[in-house]
Amino acid sequence: MQAKDPVNQGLFELRERIGLARLGIMNNQVWHQDPKRLVFTLARYKFVAKMLKGQRRVVEIGCGDGFCSRLVQNEVDDLTITDFDPLFIEDAKARMAEPWVSGAFVHDILSGPVPGTYDAAYSLDVLEHIPPAQEQVYLGNVITSLTGQGIFIAGIPSLESQAYASADSKAGHVNCKTGEALRLTMLEHFHTVFMFSMNDEVVHTGFFPMAHYLLAVCVGPKRQTETANRDG
Repeated sequence: MQAKDPVNQGLFELRERIGLARLGIMNNQVWHQDPKRLVFTLARYKFVAKMLKGQRRVVEIGCGDGFCSRLVQNEVDDLTITDFDPLFIEDAKARMAEPWVSGAFVHDILSGPVPGTYDAAYSLDVLEHIPPAQEQVYLGNVITSLTGQGIFIAGIPSLESQAYASADSKAGHVNCKTGEALRLTMLEHFHTVFMFSMNDEVVHTGFFPMAHYLLAVCVGPKRQTETANRDG
């Protein structure tokens, strides 16, 4: 097949060599139901990618179909993606092709820490699904897998955004927070927390109550002994 413009010939040659990439099973639904949401999700992953640029070993906790994880993989040395749903991990693995192959396995963060030690971890659109009674388990297990100077990035819809959420979203969102509540929660477990807001695909440091989405960049996990000494 020969393109009319030689500049475009490489596009068709790549298609013949590796085929056409497909959306992940979750983002396929997004693309059909509300395409602009994919832009928002990609922007969140781009933010994570830029924050974690150059990190050696990174793990994603709750990757869903893993479609957007490639943005982070492009900026770090080694990315592992995990999710508690085997169907999502199966889908993610089925779509992997060189040079975009990464570690991927099933793991429920509430059952224990991710095996191994990581320089950074991130978890987007997960915390709001964790029952408040299990929040400490979730964060404790995240911290266990991080190095002493490890970084953790958490992203969740703001509590204020739930007035505009769909019925399906609200049903699963059992732990949304205000910006200040998220900051204080993370400060219980990390020495330093940088807070960011998002509206649509725009990341900013504006007024929390007007933000639709929140991002907490946390540095330096507090171990159980530190927490115990502080409380004692």
